[in-house]
Amino acid sequence: MRKVVGAEWMRASLAIGLASLALAFAVNAGVAAHEEEDARSRVESGRQLFEREEFGGNGRTCLTCHSRRTGTLSPADAQERFDRDANDPLFRGDGSDDGNGSGVQRMLADATVLVRVPLADNVSLADDPAARSVVVRRGIPTTLNTPSLDPVLMVDGRQPSLEAQVRGAIVDHASGTRAPTAKEAELIAVFERTRPFFSSRDLYTFAWTGHPPTLPKGRTAAERRGRLFFEDVPFTSPTQKAGLCATCHSGPMLNETNQFIPVAPLRRGGRFQTILVSELNDAGNPVHDFVFKNPDGSTTHVVSPDPGRALITGKSSGLDEVNAFKIPSLWGVAETGPYFHDNSAKTLEDTVRHYAKFFAIISTPPGGAAPGLVLSEQDQADLVAYMKLLR
Repeated sequence: MRKVVGAEWMRASLAIGLASLALAFAVNAGVAAHEEEDARSRVESGRQLFEREEFGGNGRTCLTCHSRRTGTLSPADAQERFDRDANDPLFRGDGSDDGNGSGVQRMLADATVLVRVPLADNVSLADDPAARSVVVRRGIPTTLNTPSLDPVLMVDGRQPSLEAQVRGAIVDHASGTRAPTAKEAELIAVFERTRPFFSSRDLYTFAWTGHPPTLPKGRTAAERRGRLFFEDVPFTSPTQKAGLCATCHSGPMLNETNQFIPVAPLRRGGRFQTILVSELNDAGNPVHDFVFKNPDGSTTHVVSPDPGRALITGKSSGLDEVNAFKIPSLWGVAETGPYFHDNSAKTLEDTVRHYAKFFAIISTPPGGAAPGLVLSEQDQADLVAYMKLLR
């Protein structure tokens, strides 16, 4: 009899235990399902805000300037939009030639917008000393990979967070009559961290696991030669060229300087650099005389169409300050043209031609001797072939 009672007790206890376990699973599943539904709802709300909300402005949404495919806009995109609708919101406000809605030539030619940048406290304009901002022409930064993987926002690094960037874009570029609430900015940021905003599955995986992408090996001879430029190795000789591009395109995102960069005081992890884009001004943008008041009371004049990072920091010297801009990620680069802060390079071929000019200038000894660093036509073709692999 005791065995029977014991067996019944065991069966009852087991039944109670299984019921409790089933209840626990059900509760946890319910919680997980609720959380998943909440996450989907937040993403959908962010999508609606990104793609449809105008915030009482000039008719633009975030999607107006950040296309689904590339996260930015090219002159070809602008031309297609103009051919379809000459009154497209893209051509309003800072997308127009005069900033007031008149003219489309700049957008069709360069796809740049007019950006009003606050001047650092010690910076002024020689021809307008009372001005506390300046209008410059800049390309639209791509939203591919950046929202989740790059803490430095805007080409001059002036925005401290993605939510701040959202608010600034809506107020400045969409001319919103109301700024997004903190919740709305958060939801847009949530949406910008979803799969469509990554150039590849590897980059999406990196965002969520921290496992960084690796450089593709390359299959053709040109691709393998191109890869050498991006390897983290000491740059020892102009004729070797291995590691040349990696001095500034290193790290998991290929957007920071490495330990081998040969220019003091730059070092691993640098995010800003001048490559003479503003100095050469191939875009032909208007030039200003910026006056920097230095800590010792002296002044430095910087004549430039756009001094970049220096406008934010107020520093009048340094390769990572004056005319310096954020080093962009190269992942997905084949899809995100035009290139450079002013969109002056329309193609990857234009980009490497600029670098050939840049390296020749900085490696030419005093007196006009032959430059020490030459990117040959073959080098340039190899670089383009390899960059197309960086998905």
